[in-house]
Amino acid sequence: MKVTVIGGGLAGCEAAWQLAKYGIDVDLYEMKPDKKTPAHSLDALGELVCSNSLRADTLENGAGLLKAEMRLLGSLVTECADATRVPAGGALAVDRVGFAKMMTEKIENNPKINVIHEEITKIPEDGIVIVASGPLTSDALSESIKELCGGNQLYFFDAAAPIVTYESIDREKTYRKARYDRGTADYINCPMTKEEYLRFYNELINAETAELHEFENQKVFEGCMPVEVMAKRGEDTLTFGPLKPVGLEHPETGKQYYAVVQLRQDDKDGTLFNMVGFQTHLKFGEQKRVFSMIPGLENMDIVRYGVMHRNTFLHSPGFLNASYEVIKRPGLYFAGQITGVEGYVESASSGIVAGISAARKVLGKEPLIFPSLTATGALAKHVSAFEGKDFQPMNINFGIIDSLDYRVKNKKERYTKISERALDTMKKIIEEEL
Repeated sequence: MKVTVIGGGLAGCEAAWQLAKYGIDVDLYEMKPDKKTPAHSLDALGELVCSNSLRADTLENGAGLLKAEMRLLGSLVTECADATRVPAGGALAVDRVGFAKMMTEKIENNPKINVIHEEITKIPEDGIVIVASGPLTSDALSESIKELCGGNQLYFFDAAAPIVTYESIDREKTYRKARYDRGTADYINCPMTKEEYLRFYNELINAETAELHEFENQKVFEGCMPVEVMAKRGEDTLTFGPLKPVGLEHPETGKQYYAVVQLRQDDKDGTLFNMVGFQTHLKFGEQKRVFSMIPGLENMDIVRYGVMHRNTFLHSPGFLNASYEVIKRPGLYFAGQITGVEGYVESASSGIVAGISAARKVLGKEPLIFPSLTATGALAKHVSAFEGKDFQPMNINFGIIDSLDYRVKNKKERYTKISERALDTMKKIIEEEL
């Protein structure tokens, strides 16, 4: 039996990869390059449309644990990310183009995966299907999904940060350093005095934004909030957020600044840098004008302006189970950010689970439910069994993973022990079930 996977993003590629590992033929549908959303620029599969960072890569962080579990499960995303890594301190950041190129080559060269560049406008009624069309699902397919779930479909707005050239950064005014000197000094830091920050802040909150015609009620996801929206919450909001100066004292003088803007390497050769935390939907001219007020960026050359776009996600609790399968239609699965997981690695993780679940369905095996003492299982539980009134996209975090059954006061030690327990559990599952 052949399985249909809709969407060639991180979740769709992971799902197809897992199915192929089980010897199952896959038709992977991707509407690019013939049709793209406003957030996409590459023709490749597995494109990272926002940041080039897959976040922290240590076991003291939920994202680090999730990636460790994914590596154990044979993740394509972590394999390609590790191979295209760029300097980013304790985080796993990648060469955006190199990563997508490797993802595409791996998928296209897999004999069990047939990539079809065609838009799917309606969910197939027969066979085993995984919908991994992403938060930028096309209007036609969105309508088909809405019919399936009775209109119980939500959305929020997401934003991407500008990318600037390294050669346009004034290195006389900036310095290299990682926060608290964790890892190597991979970030370029643009320091600001209080006077410089306040001038920048006042221009930022009064700058002109691009109009969003699609919706009247603008919902903004807290984890990827436009910098100008965050700034309007108060004068000090940015200095306790993306411009936090703590741990970024000047490496030579020891001076601590009022605010610091960080730039993270975006490509393998170090020619492009991403403005960390500067997701925005300011008009392009306003981005150039306001962001040029940041010390060191007066003459910056922006190669990709920040953009804002709609993200669509389902009200998954009661609609999906912990295998990411539609409860009322067995054999139909959803994966990726459309399910209500938030972030690159979270999306990829859901694709792995959906792929394994669909493969077991084809092979006549019982569903495998990952326990919520693993990061993988905790995400699936959040999506399928959230009990609050306001279901919102969720990054992986230790708050949704089962606690230890004994007390560990030190947070770092506690998180490490939770991670060790999760990895031991995952290894046992792989040995006994996979």
